[in-house]
Amino acid sequence: MKRSSLYVPLLSFLLLAAGGKAAGATTYGSRQGDSLSSSADQGDSVRWMRVTDRREKRRLQQLERRLHRDLNGIDTTYIEPQRFNFTTMVQSVTTYELYRLSSKEGQSITFAPAPTLKLGPYFGWRWIFFGYTIDVAHLGGKNSARKEYDVSIYSSRIGVDLFYRQTGNDYKIRRINLGNAVDTRPLEGMPFGGVSSTVKGFNVYYIFNFRRFSYPAAFSQSTVQRRSAGSPLIGIGYTRHELSVNWEDLDRLVADKLGRETVTGLVNNDLLFGKVKYTDVALSGGYAYNYVPCRNWLLAASLSLAVAYRRTTGDNQRRRFSLRDFSFDNINIDGIGRFAIVYNNMRWYAGANAVLHAYNYHKSQFSTNNIFGALNVYVGFNFGRKRK
Repeated sequence: MKRSSLYVPLLSFLLLAAGGKAAGATTYGSRQGDSLSSSADQGDSVRWMRVTDRREKRRLQQLERRLHRDLNGIDTTYIEPQRFNFTTMVQSVTTYELYRLSSKEGQSITFAPAPTLKLGPYFGWRWIFFGYTIDVAHLGGKNSARKEYDVSIYSSRIGVDLFYRQTGNDYKIRRINLGNAVDTRPLEGMPFGGVSSTVKGFNVYYIFNFRRFSYPAAFSQSTVQRRSAGSPLIGIGYTRHELSVNWEDLDRLVADKLGRETVTGLVNNDLLFGKVKYTDVALSGGYAYNYVPCRNWLLAASLSLAVAYRRTTGDNQRRRFSLRDFSFDNINIDGIGRFAIVYNNMRWYAGANAVLHAYNYHKSQFSTNNIFGALNVYVGFNFGRKRK
């Protein structure tokens, strides 16, 4: 009896312990199942997030392609896009410029150097061109101050030109009028080293029919025009001119050729300033046309009229400007002309183009006129084919 009473509690304890252990096992298995289920849910979430990321990436890529197409989209039946990343070329630049100063009394003098030949390398990456030219005729000489720096950025619808030009001191007197029936022919063509000039500025233009007309095909060789097309153009420009004249040297030259007694008192004081500066801000509009006579050949012409506001200052004028100085008399009409002939088979290209600018400004005391032209002849090739 006593042994039974002792075994019953012990058996009950063992059974209870066994039951508890079984229950514990059941609970652990349940938790493990829940954990596996949660991991599966997390895996689905990661996969879903990855799919979403890929879709978002594709959507951004499509948006980028659409934006690029809107900015640079072209009709490939008219324009063949560039298939290379880089280009290099050698270009010769023949320039001609003319400055004319005249007084209200009718006296005038025109300075112009002989046309110069400049040669230099150019390198381009996609839309951007860098170039440097030197005056070959005066290379290493005392008149080698003539320099040109140009940076051009072109897209299918927008172009930007930045430029800086510095002349030397090899001007000649092309024409001089002192009035009073003075014969000035002995002065015409005489070298005069007392003139120097600097021109710097930028031009920005917009092409309306950019999908079928390629302005870069004519002037930067970055595309090829396959079918003839034209387009209206609109642009803005800023140019800063500086012209320096040594009037004492000119006076001695005139006296030497014509005689001091002949020219004394003839030159009007309105012309006697050592330096004249004028700033040109212009809005231009015109039309351009690319004519394709046969495959890989292009003839191009562009004509624009510019409405310019120009302010001139000389040594005999105040240097500060205020709104009270604004005058509609300072508004002038200028002209811009561009012409080109190009051969381009996409790998090799060669051609020539001419750019002409005319700047005019009239003041009550004096007026200035400037004509600048450049003829560019070039040959080059493209390399570094783009990945499709």
